Amino acid sequence: MATLLLLRHGRTTANADGGLAGRQPVELDETGRAQATAVGARLAGLPLAAVVSSPLIRCRQTLELALPQAEPVIEDGLIECGYGSWEGQPLKKLAKEPLWPVVQQHPSAAVFPEGESMAAMSARAVAAVRSWDARVSAEHGPEAVWLACSHGDVIKAIVADALGVHLDLFQRIVADPASVTAIRYTPLRPFLVRLNDTGGDLAALVPPPRKRRRRATRPVDSDAAVGGGAGAAR
Repeated sequence: MATLLLLRHGRTTANADGGLAGRQPVELDETGRAQATAVGARLAGLPLAAVVSSPLIRCRQTLELALPQAEPVIEDGLIECGYGSWEGQPLKKLAKEPLWPVVQQHPSAAVFPEGESMAAMSARAVAAVRSWDARVSAEHGPEAVWLACSHGDVIKAIVADALGVHLDLFQRIVADPASVTAIRYTPLRPFLVRLNDTGGDLAALVPPPRKRRRRATRPVDSDAAVGGGAGAAR
């Protein structure tokens, strides 16, 4: 039951210009670099058991600025959706394509020309983070915190899975540049702890040390706090 921090890369030149970067090697712009540095200050001091990254340069640049002491492991499952021939095109132009309303309203059926389907993107991204979470939990214990740096649609798909909602609803989720989203997986259900967090203290995301329980098999960690609970204060 480790805690996953999903970090979206900082703003890129394509974001600023209103284009769809996809898997092109676009880099952070000045704003994106400042965002990465700022989120690094928020992450400073967190005991990250692992740092994992999409192979694309904008994610690697974000981590170089945010966590310069880290040694990220590249995870291909976290790469941006393969938008095929849509890559590099202005979003205003793409909004006129017949596929656009499908992407917006029925993304589980969207297959990008010469590219990947959104359903395939979701499946491999969710599989990647769940595999890493199990590995981190096994190696570092249930109080471990680890970070994965990825892309907007990828993060939204992972969040949709954690919430147990259909991929067709994932466009209702927002993941801004350099935002932090936190998910805690448990044996019975995931918990979305933070969503699209762009400011504030992240220290509360580190779980407190566990108290010894007589009945270790009790699935208390998977139970929701009826009434909302007391929050993360300790």
